[in-house]
Amino acid sequence: MYHKAHGIIETLAPLHVGASAGEETGNLNLIFRDQFTQTGIIPGSSIRGRLRADMRETKPDRVGFWYGKEAKENQPNSTSEGIIKFEYASLLWLPVFCPDRPVVRVTCPALLERYQRLRGRQPHNFKPYSYWGEIDSKLLFFNLGFLPLKEKRQELFDEFMPSSVTNRDRYLLLVVDDKEMPMIHDMGLYRQSRVQLEDHRKQSKDKGFFNVEALPEGTVLVFPIAMRNKFDNKPVDWQEYLKEQEIEKEKELYFGGLESVGFGRTQVTLASGDQNNDGGN
Repeated sequence: MYHKAHGIIETLAPLHVGASAGEETGNLNLIFRDQFTQTGIIPGSSIRGRLRADMRETKPDRVGFWYGKEAKENQPNSTSEGIIKFEYASLLWLPVFCPDRPVVRVTCPALLERYQRLRGRQPHNFKPYSYWGEIDSKLLFFNLGFLPLKEKRQELFDEFMPSSVTNRDRYLLLVVDDKEMPMIHDMGLYRQSRVQLEDHRKQSKDKGFFNVEALPEGTVLVFPIAMRNKFDNKPVDWQEYLKEQEIEKEKELYFGGLESVGFGRTQVTLASGDQNNDGGN
């Protein structure tokens, strides 16, 4: 039916995917959040749109085949279903400032379980405050208080830190309770106030002042991919898609509507789910 794969997104700059451009005149522009974990996501439509636009630049005649044909005016049945489908990207690791580290990569059991499930692997039972890395003290001081370190788990690094992530062994890895993750997530977000000035005066334009939040640089997200195995009774090859998408290993891509003002640069890696490989294809 479907060939399963997944993608890894590492943010190389703050990443904001949320309100549309028209809503940026409001006071605070929130990022999209998962309704259960309350952590940041990238909608599947944003991922599809970015990859589709990228292919349009190099293989415009193949866009309709992989992503589906658009409707034409006064031509019924002119659309077609896409060969490849994308689900939303959920958080896997969030870098959080910690005064004595200075960075700890944080996750929770619910996010780790989703990562395992989309790769077709058995879930691990990680208890809160499991960790990986070298540290002198068994207490971590976050802005919200002290968190204890309990059980050191090597598989946190071996199986849950994708090999494509930059400096993957530099920072401490920490699993916190699902209930604590939303608060720590909000504490670790990148926030900035932005203003648009009038053309000839240092005064903000009407509704030109707003605040924006973003996932910080170094955030790791993961998203599932499904590709039809056959189309018109002919087999569809995963390697052919990678070649035509020109993303045979990793590739820099921009997401979100604020890319022109320093947001949205990421490194994307696609990996076949059948190979259980995060570092290549």
